[in-house]
Amino acid sequence: MIRALGAMDDRNFRWFFLARAITMITGSMSAISLAFAVLEIDNDPASLSYVLTAFTVANVVFVLFGGVVADRLPRALVIQACYVLDILSIGTIAVLLFSDSATIPAMIGLAAVNGASTAFVLPAMQGIIPQLTRPEHLQQANAMLSFVRSAVTIGGPVVAGILVTTVGPAWAMVVQVAGWAAAIPILALVKLPAPAGAGAFSLFADLRTGWTEFWSRSWLWTIVLAFMIMNAIHVGAWGVVGPYIAKNDDRLGIAGWGWVVSAEGAGVLLMTLVLMWLPLRRPLRLGMIGMAMFALPLTMLGVHPAVVMLAIAAFLAGAGAEVFSTGWNVAMMENIPGDKLSRVSSYDMLGSFVVMPIGTLVYGWLITRADPATVLVTSAILYAAIALATLLVPSVWRMGRAEASAHPAVTG
Repeated sequence: MIRALGAMDDRNFRWFFLARAITMITGSMSAISLAFAVLEIDNDPASLSYVLTAFTVANVVFVLFGGVVADRLPRALVIQACYVLDILSIGTIAVLLFSDSATIPAMIGLAAVNGASTAFVLPAMQGIIPQLTRPEHLQQANAMLSFVRSAVTIGGPVVAGILVTTVGPAWAMVVQVAGWAAAIPILALVKLPAPAGAGAFSLFADLRTGWTEFWSRSWLWTIVLAFMIMNAIHVGAWGVVGPYIAKNDDRLGIAGWGWVVSAEGAGVLLMTLVLMWLPLRRPLRLGMIGMAMFALPLTMLGVHPAVVMLAIAAFLAGAGAEVFSTGWNVAMMENIPGDKLSRVSSYDMLGSFVVMPIGTLVYGWLITRADPATVLVTSAILYAAIALATLLVPSVWRMGRAEASAHPAVTG
């Protein structure tokens, strides 16, 4: 057993945790509010797929540069600057919705700005956590952040569903803007030493160093290749087809979809509590088995999208996904040098995200031309098969905890 809240002993982590918790709480309604804002403008799954694609394409285009910047500049400062850009882009969407002047092209453009900002935030977030806490607290730090994320995911989608059906989606975006504004001064309290790589800047040399670190680890690129396809399935089948079925199938409905997404968050929440106490001795093996659980809600969404059974399946998938999320983050942070972590993470994100635009477009097209049940069940089978196939790679199957010999009490 391990000490659940050990990371809170570190002052910098406490301030970062507070800022991150605020943005996760206020942003918990954003995905549902954006999806139904687009469908309110144009009730066409293709339009939603265009907006989601714009976000992802911008993310893919800028993520490698974001990794270099996050290794070169103070990571808290990078995050603060991106929050300012997020305030401007999402705030503009809210203003357009309030004034009834929002259009699909405008939503596409502003989603792209938000995606570009995220391309800098995510590598910085990944790289900063090992700077904030001690190595023996990494699993707890990641589990605590996941706990907040999943806790707000439970209530956020339900509140979003209520807001969308009563006063409209713009108010959820106003709340999100307020969260970013509050987090910026809190992040200023995080005091970290200057980045180790703050010397002569060479974009291509920095990218080449990150690529060498990435490609030298078979467990890393194997799982990234798997997620290249898995994420395309997820964003298309769950992110595009899910809201479309919710809006057009009375067995589910918009409010029901909110409950389903909340159930997924509840599964994550329960698993984060477990992972605060129980160490993952084989983080990648257990994580990829957990990811295969997502085939359950995908199948149910296609075969019988009734709220209760779909919510149960989503709960199980959420629990499995959290095993992977915490295990993956710990494996990255324990096995990759800290001064290169953001760059390596950016290659992880590029590989994981690069096919997602195709996924959104393909599923936006498929759902209007093929039987939804066939599309979703086939997707579920493919998703599970890819996730479990990674276990055939020895380094994925055997990966253990780096601190096992140094901290025997921690690993039980």
